[in-house]
Amino acid sequence: MMSGSVYMIPVTLGDPDTGATIPVRVCDITRSLRLFAVEDLRSARRYLRLIDKSFPIDDSQFFSIGKHSSGEELEPFFNMVEKGMDGGVMSEAGMPGIADPGAMVALEAHRRGIKVIPLTGPSSIMLGLSASGLNGQSFAFNGYLPLSPAERSVAIKELERRSSGGQTQIFIETPFRNQKMFDDIISTCKPATMLCVACDITSQTEEIMTLTASDWKKKKISLAGRQVVFMISTRH
Repeated sequence: MMSGSVYMIPVTLGDPDTGATIPVRVCDITRSLRLFAVEDLRSARRYLRLIDKSFPIDDSQFFSIGKHSSGEELEPFFNMVEKGMDGGVMSEAGMPGIADPGAMVALEAHRRGIKVIPLTGPSSIMLGLSASGLNGQSFAFNGYLPLSPAERSVAIKELERRSSGGQTQIFIETPFRNQKMFDDIISTCKPATMLCVACDITSQTEEIMTLTASDWKKKKISLAGRQVVFMISTRH
C-alpha cells in the first residue's frame, strides 16, 4: 500500500482575504484533506471555514501539536498517513515548521519515509526581510530573546555584534511585549545600527520601516498587540 503524504499548509497572517496571499491550488489541496496536525485547533478550524464555508469539520480529524510534542503522541496521525491518507500540518499563522512546532511533524515524517510537501504561502520572516533593505544574502533567525531585561540586553548586543559581519539578525517577540522589546533595542544598540520593524505583514495595518537606532528614538510607533518581526544590522 502506498503511503500518503504530509502537506505543510500555509495560512494567512491575519488578513481574512486569502486570495491575496494563498494560491488557489494551495486552497484546493487544503480543502481535499481530512487529517490535520495543528498548532491551534480553534484557529485551524476557523481558517478551514474561511477558505470553504461548508468545509466538513466534523468529518475531519485534528491532532494538536506543541513545542513539547513528540512523534509518539502523533502515532495515530502517522498510522493513517502510512495507510495512504494524506495529512496536513497547520501553524496558527503563516508557514508551518518555521518558528513553529510543525517542524517536529515534518522531521518525524522523514524518519518514517513519508513524503513531505511544502505549499506556497506567506512567511512574515521572509516577507519582512524582503522589504527591509537589509542583507538578504546572509541572515539568521534567532526566535525569541530572553525575558530577563539584563539577559535580553546582552542578547541584543550579541546580535548587533554578529551583524557587523554583514549577517542580518532577525528575531520576534510576543505581541504584548513588543513595545518593551523595541525600547530595549533602540536604547541598547549603537546609534548607527539599522533596525527594521515589520508590523502586521499582509494585513491592512501593515507597516514596515528601517531606520537607524538614533532615528527611531525621534519617532513614535505603537507596537503593543501587533505582530512584529525585528531585524538589525550594522552594515549598510
